[in-house]
Amino acid sequence: MTKAADLPKANVTIITLGVDDLAASTAFYERLGWANTTASQDSVTFLDGHSIVLGLYGRAALAEDAQVEDTPVGFRGVPLAFNLSDRAEVDTFFAHALASGASKVKAPEEVFWGGYSGYFADLDGHLWEIAHNPFAPLDEGSRMQLEAKPLEEKT
Repeated sequence: MTKAADLPKANVTIITLGVDDLAASTAFYERLGWANTTASQDSVTFLDGHSIVLGLYGRAALAEDAQVEDTPVGFRGVPLAFNLSDRAEVDTFFAHALASGASKVKAPEEVFWGGYSGYFADLDGHLWEIAHNPFAPLDEGSRMQLEAKPLEEKT
């Protein structure tokens, strides 16, 4: 068995969302600050989000590509999230998302773990959490600063 230390560093480089209306979803995410790129084509959009690429692809075509059933929209058990520097930024971005066409799911509020967060849904019901986590500061690139636990070797 390959040891974790011998594998490439874990990283997410792109998240692809299945959408019903590619043009409308592309415009929505552009309003939220994602930059459309020259890699986009008629059937797929690639949006630059500073630290990650967001892909948008027709929902039915994406299900077909993954060879899974295209099931109805509902809670998928996977919210996407990004953290901001403070509560005021969370409130400002949340209001902007709603003005851009998002649906309010949960207004930003203090949460049990000591942070501040809210949820909105995009045009296709994908959940986004907007949060401020006072226990995980952000670096200049807006990346959360977390310390990795040492790997435990199993014998």
